[in-house]
Amino acid sequence: MVVPSLKLQDLIEEIRGAKTQAQEREVIQKECAHIRASFRDGDPLHRHRQLAKLLYVHMLGYPAHFGQMECLKLIASPRFTDKRVGYLGAMLLLDERQDAHLLITNSIKNDLSQGIQAVQGLALCTLSTVGSAEMCWDLATEVEKLLLQPGSYVRKKAVLTAVHMIRKVPELSNIFLPPCAQLLHERHHGILLGTITLITELCERSPAALKHFRKVVPQLVQILRTLVMTGYSTEHSISGVSDPFLQVQILRLLRILGRNHEESSETMNDLLAQVATNTDTSRNAGNAVLFETVLTIMDTRSAAGLRVLAVNILGRFLLNNDKNIRYVALTSLLRMVQSDHSAVQRHRPTVVECLREPDASLSRRALELSLALVNSSNVRAMTQELQSFLESCPPDLRADCASGILLAAERFAPTKRWHIDTILRVLTTAGTHVRDDAVANLTQLIGGAQELHAYSVRRLYSALAEDISQQPLVQVAAWCIGEYGDLLLEGSCEETEPLQVKEEEVLALLEKVLQSHMSLPATRGYALTALMKLSTRLRGDNNRIRQVVSIYGSCVDVELQQRAVEYNTLFRKYDHMRAAILEKMPLVERGGTQDEEAKESKEAQLSEAALVSTEPPASKLLDLLDLLDSSSGAAQPPPPLEPSPGGTLGHLLDLPCASPAPDIIPWPVGPSFLAAHLLCFPAPCSAGPSQLLRASHLKPLLPSQISECLSVKDCS
Repeated sequence: MVVPSLKLQDLIEEIRGAKTQAQEREVIQKECAHIRASFRDGDPLHRHRQLAKLLYVHMLGYPAHFGQMECLKLIASPRFTDKRVGYLGAMLLLDERQDAHLLITNSIKNDLSQGIQAVQGLALCTLSTVGSAEMCWDLATEVEKLLLQPGSYVRKKAVLTAVHMIRKVPELSNIFLPPCAQLLHERHHGILLGTITLITELCERSPAALKHFRKVVPQLVQILRTLVMTGYSTEHSISGVSDPFLQVQILRLLRILGRNHEESSETMNDLLAQVATNTDTSRNAGNAVLFETVLTIMDTRSAAGLRVLAVNILGRFLLNNDKNIRYVALTSLLRMVQSDHSAVQRHRPTVVECLREPDASLSRRALELSLALVNSSNVRAMTQELQSFLESCPPDLRADCASGILLAAERFAPTKRWHIDTILRVLTTAGTHVRDDAVANLTQLIGGAQELHAYSVRRLYSALAEDISQQPLVQVAAWCIGEYGDLLLEGSCEETEPLQVKEEEVLALLEKVLQSHMSLPATRGYALTALMKLSTRLRGDNNRIRQVVSIYGSCVDVELQQRAVEYNTLFRKYDHMRAAILEKMPLVERGGTQDEEAKESKEAQLSEAALVSTEPPASKLLDLLDLLDSSSGAAQPPPPLEPSPGGTLGHLLDLPCASPAPDIIPWPVGPSFLAAHLLCFPAPCSAGPSQLLRASHLKPLLPSQISECLSVKDCS
């Protein structure tokens, strides 16, 4: 006996009338129990009603998997009411991941062979929704026959099913090639739209199909021209545009057929110009057709005048009130900037205005396009606009904007002074958002501009005195003050306003950086090394510098403590060599390609081998010892030493060293403070005092090693 249950309409009303989620679950669980009982009893008369209620429950998100087999039974039923609900249930409850969907293959094949269009339509819809690759292989022949069957209802659905089959099994392309040529002559817009979609899928997946359908470009051009010239039609027109969906699909197909093909592109040039000039842009339907036309012009080998017309259309899109249209225009212009740079440049003021859009997506796209428009002729104006945007842009755009400005300045800087000023302004505005290599690049730039040393150190000193929160700016300023502190005190720079700086003020500023809680360990390392450099550049007493350095000898930061201990050792034991060791860094060019670096590395290895194998003359060695230590007597040249495993300790204690020094490395290279290794210099050898800087290849000492070194007597 079948358990009585609610009708579908009553079930919907009861579920909607539930005041709480618990009441809704109670109603659904009770009704699902009735549905299960009905399925078990095998009531064929009301099976489709029970399944319809189960599908509604499934749409609400509740489990309904127990109705899958009932769908198969209803599909096999000869009654249309059963088939309709059965196919609907199959589309909702079945998918390719379940083996049960293969059981309906035979039923679909039988229904496709029937002459009832409604049943054929249901079977085609189900096949295009849940059809797997196996089902497509088995049913491809039946679908091909339906493509040429009389009646637009079935052919329209058969074309869309063929599109699904091509996406699942591209190998079926050859089966559907012949019917497409005949379907292009259809006047029914639904069949024509499906046919264009099918040809598009075939061309994207088969080079042979692409070559085959390039022959029908004139026919496609004629179809689109007819649509453009056709007047208003109540059946197809949308907002005054004749069937914009079909127009867009034809334009997409023309874009594929004309890509990298000169003849096809020439055939469609006149049509594209006609569509671009005659389409109404007051409604979104016209804008959609116009945008697709622009994309087709961009991707095909169109004439130069046509490409300029496409850029101008995008420029008009930038003035549209719709944010979506402006976003699309910015994205498309960014794609065209490489091929049509001069045409896009004409819309630069409008693009810059989009930077101030409150919408984050628009401002980001405008920033990317603005950076792409920078060249040597407009770098000053564009950089000024971008720097103004940097001051007020959202935090998530600061890093991209700062990096873009630095890259543009590096590529198109008209002068070194302008380049330095631009980087300083970026560091002052958004120093915490710049790339990690910005500090090294700026120090190298300043070091290579000898005529701007005084100007740079004054600018950096003034910026540091105003703000010490921007860590990259503080690091560059500390480096520059350490290297060119003597120029800061001379006051001989004519390019800046007169600035009277005292030694005490410079030292106090660096001490402020060392003591600030905002300073990173790397920044403190820059400041400490700058103080050490100033000990050879200032004319006053160095006691204040020695006191500061000695304080950091007990710092909790191991890196900073090591530097302070090394500097204290330099003051106590090697004060006579301090000026030579702490002299200004030589100019080092930036590394080139990997091949050049490998070549330089190989040459360095060969020169090192030659130096090791060649013993320096005794007279030159005695001259060098005389130069470095006047108190030394007529010392004899030391015998060659074997390499010691404690090479680092030997360098710290000034022991003789037989190994050559590597190339000079600019200070600072990174957070490891390679310049702070100046104390780990090699012993006197055949080199000048400036070459004693070549010791940054040594590994940092641990605190235990430092203590051990300081406890050993000086062997010199």
